[in-house]
Amino acid sequence: MSQARILGGAFYNNPEFKALMNSLYYPLENMKSSVAKLKASGQIDIETMEYGQYQPILAPRDRWPHGGGNAWLREMGRARVELSAQPNDVALDGVVPLTKCGLLDASLRKCFNSDPPICIKIDVMEHKQEDPKSDTHAVQLAWEYGNGQDKAPTLFKFTMICPFRPERAS
Repeated sequence: MSQARILGGAFYNNPEFKALMNSLYYPLENMKSSVAKLKASGQIDIETMEYGQYQPILAPRDRWPHGGGNAWLREMGRARVELSAQPNDVALDGVVPLTKCGLLDASLRKCFNSDPPICIKIDVMEHKQEDPKSDTHAVQLAWEYGNGQDKAPTLFKFTMICPFRPERAS
């Protein structure tokens, strides 16, 4: 993989990164351990935390596969900026956050602050070149519910779709 390709989604759209992150949030015992670690860390307030703040506390960036931790602040920051520019019309618990970034933040806070916490399964994809808005981040968010949709959510599925970045010669 060329150095130019190892930006954005290429760092994170790999089985090792996904396995590392998902092991922090699933199954329920792992999610409970992550909540306890965040609360004990003194580095974050889980009631007000945002996407991007908690990952390096739970898994130090120098241990992320393929050097992904080195680019985290830049790539996460880009995702937050781009998602903050995308209007949202989806309600969460009766409130409609103004942006996709606001919805993502609120959804993650719900997972970490629920009792018991709600497990999370992440996925990372890259836009195809022909996708509309292939040059910007997008998210797909979905909830699974225990015993039907009238029951409490048991799993939050979160997919980050990273911008298409063509390979360039090294």
